[in-house]
Amino acid sequence: MFLIRTLHKWFGLILGLQFLLWSVSGAMMALLDHHKVSGEPSVRAPVPAIAPAEPVTLARVAEAVGGPIHALKLRPLGEGYVYEAATPTGVKLIDAVSGQAVAVDEVKAAALAVAAFSGPEKVASIRKVETGDVETRSLPLPLWRVEFADKEQTTLLLSTTTGEVLERRNNTWRLWDIFWMIHIMDYTKRESFNHPLIITVGSGVTWLALSGVILLFRSFRRQDFAYVLDPIERIRDERKTKKQA
Repeated sequence: MFLIRTLHKWFGLILGLQFLLWSVSGAMMALLDHHKVSGEPSVRAPVPAIAPAEPVTLARVAEAVGGPIHALKLRPLGEGYVYEAATPTGVKLIDAVSGQAVAVDEVKAAALAVAAFSGPEKVASIRKVETGDVETRSLPLPLWRVEFADKEQTTLLLSTTTGEVLERRNNTWRLWDIFWMIHIMDYTKRESFNHPLIITVGSGVTWLALSGVILLFRSFRRQDFAYVLDPIERIRDERKTKKQA
């Protein structure tokens, strides 16, 4: 019993600190404005693009793609329309008017990001991301990272193949992400809450609860609850006396 009591004390201290971290991180995630976390204030409604009156023929699109096409759709991109063709080698964009291939290069990515950003600030930096990090998570790489010069350091992550805005990041999200990392105890990728560390802590919490139940029955005596039990027994004895009388 001495061993259980000692282990329970130290487990309680260590796991108590983790409980505190869970409580603080959970509270902070709840307090942070979820609209700002998701970047909603930075979203600009897309300007309706004018669909081409006479788009290029599908034969011209197939010629520009130069290979088998698994799927094809006409969609807006920036101020114009493109054909998005899914091929065995990846997605290819074809201008719906000229029939020329459209590359989402640095200039194109910057223009698309500006069009999707609601603020007046200019682009502070743009770079191509080819190695995943905490901001890109599991997004398909490579992608363009376009950061603006606003106080939130709003960052748009755009696909290098389709030009679509895949995610929005800002300082509020980065702060939220720190608390998320602490809450799920994933200090590397910040993605999973099913990993060895949190399973170990969860097992420790289970043991702490079970040992607490054992100590509960071994630590208390009747006199600890005398102020509750004595009046009850007194009333019971009085009732028995009245019945016998």
